[in-house]
Amino acid sequence: MGKSISLDNVKKYQKDLDNRKEAKILQRAISHDGVAKTSSNYSSVSKMDPVFSLELDTGEVANQKHSGRCWIFAALNTMRHNLAKNFNLNGDFELSQIYTTFWDKFEKSNWFLENIIKTADQPLTSRRVAWLLETPQQDGGQWDMLCAVIEKYGVVPQSAMPETFNSNDTTDLNSVLNLKLRKDAIKLRKLAQDGSDVESAKDEMLNDIYRILVYTLGEPTKEFNFEYRDHDKNYHIDKNLTPNKFFDKYVNLNLEDYVSFINSPTDDKPYNKTYTIDMLGNVVGGRQVKHLNIDIDTFEKLAIKQIQNGESVWFGSDVVQNSDRKMGIMDDGLYSKDELFDTDLSLSKAEQLDYKESVMDHAMVLTGVDIVDGQPTKWKVENSWGNKVGTKGYFVMSESWFRRFAYQVVINKKYLSDELKDAQAKDPVVLDPWDPMGTLAFYEK
Repeated sequence: MGKSISLDNVKKYQKDLDNRKEAKILQRAISHDGVAKTSSNYSSVSKMDPVFSLELDTGEVANQKHSGRCWIFAALNTMRHNLAKNFNLNGDFELSQIYTTFWDKFEKSNWFLENIIKTADQPLTSRRVAWLLETPQQDGGQWDMLCAVIEKYGVVPQSAMPETFNSNDTTDLNSVLNLKLRKDAIKLRKLAQDGSDVESAKDEMLNDIYRILVYTLGEPTKEFNFEYRDHDKNYHIDKNLTPNKFFDKYVNLNLEDYVSFINSPTDDKPYNKTYTIDMLGNVVGGRQVKHLNIDIDTFEKLAIKQIQNGESVWFGSDVVQNSDRKMGIMDDGLYSKDELFDTDLSLSKAEQLDYKESVMDHAMVLTGVDIVDGQPTKWKVENSWGNKVGTKGYFVMSESWFRRFAYQVVINKKYLSDELKDAQAKDPVVLDPWDPMGTLAFYEK
């Protein structure tokens, strides 16, 4: 039994508080206005002016609404930027997020069931089995998971498969799917332990899941006409396209050229080595989640280089840290909570990862950067929360916030040095399923 708090301790703490002249004032202010407002550092707001020396033309922002599909929205946004530019499309053009969501959820269900079969010999108290059952499937994901879905199923414009009630608010759909998958896990574990036919049972389960997804998200588009007026009001129609043909003709990206880099300065992840996360993925046999860990200076320079060459950058970060959603500001100097409470609240980037203070929970797009005297000072960020936050949906991120809370960027291989290309090609070290570099795939808005 540890040492308890004595009443003498409490008296000592109260005496210390009574001796602080500012205590009553701070108590009234904080209890009335809350911690965030009372600790707000408004000098940081003036520094976050949404003007940038280098800025890409990316059009109107999208809105993921009440779903955790930020990674899908961010990835499709990077793709629509060049598509819109190459085909002179209006700024409100979007690729269908629900089409990708449908196949992602279907593939994740199969991924979960396969892992249930693989771990059937482990007890329910096994940490890996418990981890699987905690969240059978969810809205979150990773860049490589997005690539795996697109490489198999292609993409379509939003006009070919628009959003539904259940894609805009995935709460009930996720609840039903996870209940169904947990029930299926009971049966599959018993069949596998008995040496019975699990594949036939899994096939019946997937049939039910497909039906649930069609009822809630709609039947996935198989063939469509791409009909639009361009920015100059000229009419176009391209008939009888499949999702894969549309991707090849209009998006026209070699997804193998785009690879993930992380900045995780923790002892368990030496720099210039690649990492994957055990049990993380969606398409069985598809693209593996793979990250190359690099130092923050290289991480930042790669993002700038890609923007300088006219390409936006998909990135993952901890968006809830030191940010103001309404103003659209992300700055680690936005709040002075340590000064407010007269205590040291500082952690290094490695410490905030190791001790669970920060995780990668949101994906967005870097679309601009302000460079002063050769150094970045702030970034323009395309979010997916609609146009009523920030500056018409765009956020301003300080350079110091980027270095502290940005954990992942996706970069075209052509911007890499030979040394980075060689390091990225190496086989990855396998991390535990609950590693913080996998949390973006399990975050739900």
